Amino acid sequence: MRIFDKNYKTIWEDYSSGLLELKVIDQTKLPFSFEIKSISSYQSMVAAIKEMVVRGAPLIGIAGAYAMCLAMQTIAQNRGDQQAIFQIAEEVSSARPTAVNLKWAVDKVIANIGTDRSASENFTSALEITREICESELKACRLIGEHGGALIEELSLKKNSETVNILTHCNAGWLATLDYGTALAPIYAAAQKGINLHVWVDETRPRNQGSKLTAFELLHEHIPHTVIVDNLGGHLMQHGLVDMVIVGSDRTTACCDVCNKVGTYLKALAAHDNGVPFYAALPTSSIDTSICDGINQIEIEERASEEVIYFDGEEDGRIRAVRAVPIGSKILNYGFDVTPARLVTSLITENGVFDASESGIKQALNAV
Repeated sequence: MRIFDKNYKTIWEDYSSGLLELKVIDQTKLPFSFEIKSISSYQSMVAAIKEMVVRGAPLIGIAGAYAMCLAMQTIAQNRGDQQAIFQIAEEVSSARPTAVNLKWAVDKVIANIGTDRSASENFTSALEITREICESELKACRLIGEHGGALIEELSLKKNSETVNILTHCNAGWLATLDYGTALAPIYAAAQKGINLHVWVDETRPRNQGSKLTAFELLHEHIPHTVIVDNLGGHLMQHGLVDMVIVGSDRTTACCDVCNKVGTYLKALAAHDNGVPFYAALPTSSIDTSICDGINQIEIEERASEEVIYFDGEEDGRIRAVRAVPIGSKILNYGFDVTPARLVTSLITENGVFDASESGIKQALNAV
Protein backbone atom coordinates (compact mmCIF):
# COMPACT_ATOMS: atom_id res chain seq x y z
CA MET A 1 0.00 0.00 0.00
CA ARG A 2 1.04 3.62 -0.29
CA ILE A 3 2.71 6.25 1.84
CA PHE A 4 3.42 9.54 0.08
CA ASP A 5 2.45 7.70 -3.14
CA LYS A 6 5.23 5.13 -2.70
CA ASN A 7 4.44 1.44 -2.18
CA TYR A 8 5.49 -0.17 1.09
CA LYS A 9 5.06 -3.34 3.08
CA THR A 10 5.25 -3.25 6.87
CA ILE A 11 8.33 -5.48 7.18
CA TRP A 12 11.07 -6.53 4.76
CA GLU A 13 14.44 -8.27 4.70
CA ASP A 14 17.72 -6.39 4.42
CA TYR A 15 21.16 -7.93 3.82
CA SER A 16 23.26 -4.77 3.48
CA SER A 17 25.33 -5.82 6.52
CA GLY A 18 25.96 -9.28 5.10
CA LEU A 19 23.49 -10.83 7.55
CA LEU A 20 19.73 -10.92 7.81
CA GLU A 21 18.25 -7.77 9.28
CA LEU A 22 14.63 -6.64 9.20
CA LYS A 23 13.33 -3.23 8.29
CA VAL A 24 10.00 -2.20 9.80
CA ILE A 25 7.84 0.89 9.78
CA ASP A 26 7.91 2.28 13.32
CA GLN A 27 4.20 2.57 14.03
CA THR A 28 4.72 4.34 17.35
CA LYS A 29 5.88 7.40 15.39
CA LEU A 30 2.88 7.60 13.04
CA PRO A 31 1.20 9.78 11.91
CA PHE A 32 3.57 12.52 13.00
CA SER A 33 6.77 11.01 11.62
CA PHE A 34 7.47 8.24 9.10
CA GLU A 35 10.52 6.30 10.28
CA ILE A 36 12.08 2.99 9.27
CA LYS A 37 13.61 0.92 12.08
CA SER A 38 16.33 -1.74 11.68
CA ILE A 39 16.07 -4.92 13.74
CA SER A 40 19.03 -7.28 13.90
CA SER A 41 18.36 -9.49 16.95
CA TYR A 42 15.45 -11.49 18.27
CA GLN A 43 15.56 -9.45 21.49
CA SER A 44 15.04 -6.26 19.50
CA MET A 45 12.13 -7.85 17.65
CA VAL A 46 10.52 -8.94 20.94
CA ALA A 47 10.88 -5.37 22.20
CA ALA A 48 9.36 -4.05 18.95
CA ILE A 49 6.35 -6.35 19.43
CA LYS A 50 5.88 -5.41 23.08
CA GLU A 51 6.27 -1.68 22.43
CA MET A 52 3.96 -1.89 19.38
CA VAL A 53 6.57 -0.68 16.92
CA VAL A 54 4.99 -3.55 14.98
CA ARG A 55 1.40 -4.44 15.89
CA GLY A 56 -1.71 -6.10 14.56
CA ALA A 57 -2.31 -9.84 14.87
CA PRO A 58 -1.09 -10.97 11.42
CA LEU A 59 1.96 -8.69 11.52
CA ILE A 60 3.14 -9.73 14.97
CA GLY A 61 2.87 -13.34 13.82
CA ILE A 62 5.19 -12.56 10.91
CA ALA A 63 7.47 -10.53 13.20
CA GLY A 64 7.60 -13.45 15.64
CA ALA A 65 8.62 -15.84 12.86
CA TYR A 66 11.40 -13.46 11.81
CA ALA A 67 12.49 -13.20 15.46
CA MET A 68 13.07 -16.96 15.40
CA CYS A 69 15.15 -16.57 12.22
CA LEU A 70 17.30 -13.90 13.86
CA ALA A 71 17.78 -16.10 16.92
CA MET A 72 18.86 -19.08 14.83
CA GLN A 73 21.20 -16.89 12.81
CA THR A 74 22.91 -15.79 16.03
CA ILE A 75 23.17 -19.38 17.26
CA ALA A 76 24.76 -20.37 13.94
CA GLN A 77 27.19 -17.44 14.06
CA ASN A 78 28.27 -18.13 17.65
CA ARG A 79 28.12 -21.92 17.37
CA GLY A 80 25.75 -21.87 20.30
CA ASP A 81 23.57 -24.59 21.77
CA GLN A 82 20.61 -25.14 19.46
CA GLN A 83 18.47 -26.26 22.40
CA ALA A 84 18.27 -22.57 23.37
CA ILE A 85 15.90 -21.98 20.46
CA PHE A 86 13.05 -23.69 22.32
CA GLN A 87 13.35 -21.34 25.30
CA ILE A 88 13.59 -18.41 22.91
CA ALA A 89 10.38 -19.60 21.22
CA GLU A 90 8.56 -19.33 24.56
CA GLU A 91 9.94 -15.84 25.11
CA VAL A 92 8.86 -14.67 21.66
CA SER A 93 5.41 -16.29 21.93
CA SER A 94 4.68 -14.53 25.23
CA ALA A 95 5.61 -11.04 23.99
CA ARG A 96 1.89 -10.29 23.50
CA PRO A 97 -0.48 -12.97 24.77
CA THR A 98 -3.90 -12.17 23.29
CA ALA A 99 -3.34 -12.45 19.54
CA VAL A 100 -3.11 -16.11 18.51
CA ASN A 101 -1.05 -15.42 15.36
CA LEU A 102 2.16 -14.91 17.32
CA LYS A 103 2.29 -18.38 18.85
CA TRP A 104 0.89 -19.91 15.66
CA ALA A 105 3.75 -18.52 13.56
CA VAL A 106 6.47 -19.30 16.12
CA ASP A 107 5.18 -22.89 16.39
CA LYS A 108 5.31 -23.28 12.59
CA VAL A 109 8.96 -22.23 12.58
CA ILE A 110 9.86 -24.48 15.53
CA ALA A 111 8.18 -27.45 13.82
CA ASN A 112 10.68 -27.07 10.96
CA ILE A 113 13.79 -26.96 13.15
CA GLY A 114 15.64 -30.20 13.79
CA THR A 115 18.46 -30.61 16.31
CA ASP A 116 19.96 -33.31 14.09
CA ARG A 117 20.77 -30.58 11.54
CA SER A 118 23.34 -27.82 11.72
CA ALA A 119 22.35 -24.38 12.98
CA SER A 120 23.00 -22.97 9.51
CA GLU A 121 20.65 -25.51 7.99
CA ASN A 122 18.04 -24.70 10.62
CA PHE A 123 18.41 -20.99 9.91
CA THR A 124 17.75 -21.66 6.22
CA SER A 125 14.74 -23.78 7.12
CA ALA A 126 13.38 -21.13 9.51
CA LEU A 127 13.75 -18.44 6.86
CA GLU A 128 11.99 -20.57 4.25
CA ILE A 129 8.96 -21.23 6.47
CA THR A 130 8.84 -17.55 7.50
CA ARG A 131 8.74 -16.50 3.87
CA GLU A 132 5.96 -19.03 3.28
CA ILE A 133 4.03 -17.50 6.18
CA CYS A 134 4.50 -14.06 4.64
CA GLU A 135 3.20 -15.19 1.26
CA SER A 136 0.29 -17.05 2.83
CA GLU A 137 -0.78 -14.07 4.97
CA LEU A 138 -0.35 -11.70 2.03
CA LYS A 139 -2.60 -13.86 -0.13
CA ALA A 140 -5.12 -14.24 2.70
CA CYS A 141 -5.46 -10.48 3.14
CA ARG A 142 -5.87 -9.94 -0.59
CA LEU A 143 -8.64 -12.55 -0.70
CA ILE A 144 -10.33 -11.09 2.39
CA GLY A 145 -10.44 -7.87 0.40
CA GLU A 146 -12.07 -9.59 -2.57
CA HIS A 147 -14.72 -11.40 -0.51
CA GLY A 148 -15.49 -8.43 1.70
CA GLY A 149 -15.39 -6.04 -1.23
CA ALA A 150 -18.17 -8.06 -2.84
CA LEU A 151 -20.35 -7.41 0.24
CA ILE A 152 -19.73 -3.68 -0.07
CA GLU A 153 -20.49 -3.80 -3.79
CA GLU A 154 -23.75 -5.64 -3.12
CA LEU A 155 -24.76 -3.02 -0.58
CA SER A 156 -23.83 -0.25 -3.01
CA LEU A 157 -26.18 -1.72 -5.63
CA LYS A 158 -29.00 -1.83 -3.06
CA LYS A 159 -28.35 1.85 -2.35
CA ASN A 160 -28.37 2.72 -6.07
CA SER A 161 -24.68 3.69 -5.89
CA GLU A 162 -25.24 6.16 -3.07
CA THR A 163 -22.42 6.40 -0.51
CA VAL A 164 -21.84 3.25 1.54
CA ASN A 165 -20.94 4.31 5.09
CA ILE A 166 -18.68 1.83 6.87
CA LEU A 167 -17.61 2.03 10.51
CA THR A 168 -14.37 0.40 11.64
CA HIS A 169 -12.62 0.17 15.00
CA CYS A 170 -8.91 0.36 15.86
CA ASN A 171 -6.51 -0.33 12.98
CA ALA A 172 -6.95 -3.50 10.95
CA GLY A 173 -5.47 -2.10 7.77
CA TRP A 174 -2.25 -2.87 5.97
CA LEU A 175 -0.21 -1.52 8.88
CA ALA A 176 -1.59 -4.40 10.97
CA THR A 177 -0.59 -7.01 8.39
CA LEU A 178 2.10 -7.40 5.75
CA ASP A 179 -0.09 -5.60 3.19
CA TYR A 180 -3.77 -5.03 2.25
CA GLY A 181 -5.08 -5.44 5.81
CA THR A 182 -8.04 -7.39 7.19
CA ALA A 183 -10.97 -5.08 8.04
CA LEU A 184 -9.72 -2.41 5.63
CA ALA A 185 -8.92 -4.83 2.81
CA PRO A 186 -12.58 -4.94 1.62
CA ILE A 187 -12.65 -1.14 1.72
CA TYR A 188 -9.52 -0.90 -0.43
CA ALA A 189 -10.91 -3.49 -2.87
CA ALA A 190 -14.23 -1.63 -3.15
CA ALA A 191 -12.49 1.72 -3.63
CA GLN A 192 -10.39 0.29 -6.44
CA LYS A 193 -13.64 -0.66 -8.19
CA GLY A 194 -14.83 2.91 -7.95
CA ILE A 195 -17.56 2.22 -5.39
CA ASN A 196 -18.76 5.34 -3.62
CA LEU A 197 -17.90 4.86 0.06
CA HIS A 198 -17.04 6.69 3.26
CA VAL A 199 -15.40 5.33 6.41
CA TRP A 200 -16.22 6.31 9.98
CA VAL A 201 -12.93 5.88 11.88
CA ASP A 202 -13.22 5.28 15.62
CA GLU A 203 -10.36 7.06 17.39
CA THR A 204 -9.99 3.88 19.50
CA ARG A 205 -8.78 4.59 23.00
CA PRO A 206 -6.38 4.31 24.68
CA ARG A 207 -3.65 4.33 21.99
CA ASN A 208 -5.75 6.07 19.34
CA GLN A 209 -4.82 3.56 16.67
CA GLY A 210 -7.87 4.55 14.65
CA SER A 211 -7.24 8.27 14.56
CA LYS A 212 -3.47 7.78 14.21
CA LEU A 213 -3.09 4.75 11.95
CA THR A 214 -6.37 4.02 10.15
CA ALA A 215 -6.85 7.69 9.28
CA PHE A 216 -3.22 7.81 8.12
CA GLU A 217 -3.78 4.83 5.82
CA LEU A 218 -7.04 6.08 4.35
CA LEU A 219 -5.61 9.55 3.82
CA HIS A 220 -2.72 8.19 1.77
CA GLU A 221 -5.06 5.90 -0.18
CA HIS A 222 -7.32 8.91 -0.91
CA ILE A 223 -10.40 7.28 0.62
CA PRO A 224 -13.06 9.57 2.15
CA HIS A 225 -13.19 9.17 5.91
CA THR A 226 -14.11 10.95 9.13
CA VAL A 227 -12.49 10.39 12.52
CA ILE A 228 -15.05 10.08 15.33
CA VAL A 229 -14.82 9.73 19.09
CA ASP A 230 -15.33 6.15 20.22
CA ASN A 231 -18.77 6.68 21.74
CA LEU A 232 -20.33 8.34 18.68
CA GLY A 233 -20.86 5.11 16.72
CA GLY A 234 -24.15 4.19 18.40
CA HIS A 235 -25.61 7.64 17.72
CA LEU A 236 -24.64 7.41 14.04
CA MET A 237 -26.28 3.99 13.77
CA GLN A 238 -29.49 5.28 15.38
CA HIS A 239 -29.70 7.94 12.67
CA GLY A 240 -29.08 5.60 9.74
CA LEU A 241 -25.58 6.88 9.04
CA VAL A 242 -23.81 3.50 9.24
CA ASP A 243 -24.52 0.81 6.65
CA MET A 244 -22.10 -1.80 7.97
CA VAL A 245 -19.40 -2.35 10.58
CA ILE A 246 -16.19 -4.18 9.71
CA VAL A 247 -13.61 -4.96 12.40
CA GLY A 248 -10.56 -7.20 12.61
CA SER A 249 -9.87 -9.96 15.11
CA ASP A 250 -6.83 -10.86 17.19
CA ARG A 251 -8.30 -14.23 18.13
CA THR A 252 -11.54 -15.91 17.10
CA THR A 253 -12.62 -19.05 18.95
CA ALA A 254 -13.94 -22.34 17.62
CA CYS A 255 -17.44 -21.13 18.53
CA CYS A 256 -16.86 -17.77 16.81
CA ASP A 257 -16.43 -15.41 19.74
CA VAL A 258 -14.35 -12.52 18.38
CA CYS A 259 -11.59 -10.93 20.44
CA ASN A 260 -10.55 -7.52 19.16
CA LYS A 261 -9.37 -4.12 20.40
CA VAL A 262 -11.28 -2.98 23.48
CA GLY A 263 -14.48 -1.19 22.50
CA THR A 264 -15.41 -3.61 19.73
CA TYR A 265 -18.03 -5.32 21.90
CA LEU A 266 -19.87 -2.03 22.45
CA LYS A 267 -19.96 -1.40 18.68
CA ALA A 268 -21.39 -4.87 18.16
CA LEU A 269 -24.13 -4.21 20.73
CA ALA A 270 -25.05 -0.93 19.04
CA ALA A 271 -25.03 -2.57 15.60
CA HIS A 272 -27.24 -5.41 16.82
CA ASP A 273 -29.71 -2.98 18.37
CA ASN A 274 -29.94 -0.96 15.15
CA GLY A 275 -29.98 -3.80 12.62
CA VAL A 276 -26.57 -2.87 11.18
CA PRO A 277 -24.51 -5.80 9.78
CA PHE A 278 -21.41 -6.44 11.90
CA TYR A 279 -18.57 -8.29 10.17
CA ALA A 280 -15.27 -9.60 11.52
CA ALA A 281 -12.55 -9.85 8.86
CA LEU A 282 -9.65 -12.16 9.62
CA PRO A 283 -7.27 -14.71 8.14
CA THR A 284 -7.85 -18.27 9.34
CA SER A 285 -4.50 -18.03 11.15
CA SER A 286 -6.37 -15.87 13.70
CA ILE A 287 -8.77 -18.72 14.57
CA ASP A 288 -8.01 -20.63 17.77
CA THR A 289 -9.77 -23.99 17.65
CA SER A 290 -8.45 -24.98 21.09
CA ILE A 291 -11.01 -22.81 22.90
CA CYS A 292 -14.71 -22.04 22.54
CA ASP A 293 -15.65 -19.59 25.29
CA GLY A 294 -13.77 -16.45 24.38
CA ILE A 295 -15.07 -14.41 27.30
CA ASN A 296 -13.61 -16.75 29.92
CA GLN A 297 -10.79 -18.50 28.07
CA ILE A 298 -8.89 -15.78 26.19
CA GLU A 299 -6.12 -14.08 28.15
CA ILE A 300 -6.81 -10.35 27.88
CA GLU A 301 -3.66 -8.25 27.80
CA GLU A 302 -3.44 -5.48 30.40
CA ARG A 303 -1.21 -2.68 29.21
CA ALA A 304 0.69 0.11 30.90
CA SER A 305 -1.29 2.88 32.61
CA GLU A 306 0.85 5.48 30.81
CA GLU A 307 -1.09 4.75 27.61
CA VAL A 308 -4.15 6.25 29.28
CA ILE A 309 -2.48 8.92 31.38
CA TYR A 310 -0.61 10.52 28.47
CA PHE A 311 -1.57 11.40 24.91
CA ASP A 312 0.93 12.05 22.15
CA GLY A 313 0.47 15.02 19.89
CA GLU A 314 2.38 17.34 17.61
CA GLU A 315 3.06 20.96 18.43
CA ASP A 316 5.33 23.24 16.39
CA GLY A 317 6.83 20.21 14.65
CA ARG A 318 7.64 18.43 17.90
CA ILE A 319 5.96 15.31 19.28
CA ARG A 320 4.93 15.80 22.88
CA ALA A 321 3.24 13.63 25.51
CA VAL A 322 0.61 15.49 27.53
CA ARG A 323 -0.90 14.28 30.80
CA ALA A 324 -4.68 13.87 30.55
CA VAL A 325 -5.47 12.22 33.91
CA PRO A 326 -5.13 13.66 37.43
CA ILE A 327 -2.11 12.54 39.43
CA GLY A 328 -3.24 9.85 41.86
CA SER A 329 -6.13 8.42 39.82
CA LYS A 330 -6.03 4.65 39.30
CA ILE A 331 -5.93 3.29 35.75
CA LEU A 332 -7.25 0.03 34.29
CA ASN A 333 -6.04 -0.51 30.74
CA TYR A 334 -7.21 -3.74 29.14
CA GLY A 335 -6.26 -3.89 25.48
CA PHE A 336 -9.05 -6.15 24.16
CA ASP A 337 -12.59 -7.33 24.70
CA VAL A 338 -14.62 -10.26 23.37
CA THR A 339 -17.71 -9.99 21.16
CA PRO A 340 -19.98 -13.06 21.48
CA ALA A 341 -20.76 -14.90 18.26
CA ARG A 342 -24.47 -14.01 18.54
CA LEU A 343 -23.60 -10.37 17.78
CA VAL A 344 -21.48 -11.14 14.68
CA THR A 345 -23.27 -11.24 11.32
CA SER A 346 -20.56 -13.11 9.42
CA LEU A 347 -16.85 -13.80 9.24
CA ILE A 348 -14.91 -12.59 6.21
CA THR A 349 -11.92 -14.87 5.63
CA GLU A 350 -9.58 -15.68 2.78
CA ASN A 351 -11.77 -18.70 2.07
CA GLY A 352 -15.01 -16.78 1.80
CA VAL A 353 -17.80 -15.34 3.96
CA PHE A 354 -19.18 -17.68 6.63
CA ASP A 355 -21.80 -17.72 9.36
CA ALA A 356 -20.57 -16.68 12.78
CA SER A 357 -21.02 -20.10 14.30
CA GLU A 358 -19.11 -23.25 15.15
CA SER A 359 -20.14 -24.78 11.82
CA GLY A 360 -19.11 -21.57 10.04
CA ILE A 361 -15.66 -21.79 11.63
CA LYS A 362 -15.30 -25.38 10.46
CA GLN A 363 -16.33 -24.43 6.94
CA ALA A 364 -13.85 -21.55 6.89
CA LEU A 365 -11.01 -23.82 7.99
CA ASN A 366 -11.90 -26.64 5.62
CA ALA A 367 -12.83 -24.60 2.55
CA VAL A 368 -10.73 -25.19 -0.56
